[in-house]
Amino acid sequence: MMNRLKQMFGNRRSLSGENPANGHRQPEPGESGFTLLELIITLTIIAILVAGTVPFAHNMIKREKEMELRRSLREIRKAIDSFHNQCLPMRQGNSLQASEWPEDCYPQSLESLVEGFEPQNPPNTYVRFLRRVPIDPFTGRSDSWGLRSTEDDPFSTGSGRVSQTNGIFDVYSTASGKALDGTEYSKW
Repeated sequence: MMNRLKQMFGNRRSLSGENPANGHRQPEPGESGFTLLELIITLTIIAILVAGTVPFAHNMIKREKEMELRRSLREIRKAIDSFHNQCLPMRQGNSLQASEWPEDCYPQSLESLVEGFEPQNPPNTYVRFLRRVPIDPFTGRSDSWGLRSTEDDPFSTGSGRVSQTNGIFDVYSTASGKALDGTEYSKW
């Protein structure tokens, strides 16, 4: 009886590595591998995970660009307000040459916020409002900002009617498309 059990369930092997009891090859110690079914299941799980993360990553990138656009608009608008607040008292005090500045004391270009101006009083000072014109993250350019003058409607896409009497009152992005919240970028 014992010999019969050893014959059926024993771990006797032939020289080819086959178990004489069931005819299947037993792996040698240190020998391992995956079956085809295990590989297919693993690849399917990975594909499902990747398919779920791609839209999430796309939305994260778009959200980061939107945050950068908001920061850039805030920076430019703050510089325009600072320009206006600096220019107005100097213009009223006649420390600026009246012919060089818009009557409404708003800048005539975004570059003038970078260039700044040198007031006559106090001497040897130079006032700048931006280090550089920010880049619109959706257009990838710093010269693509839409301009609104003091004559334009606050919510229009602007005519860019910047002149000696009408400076830049506001800026907006010229990028087409809608934000994740459904608003158009040009309305920000």
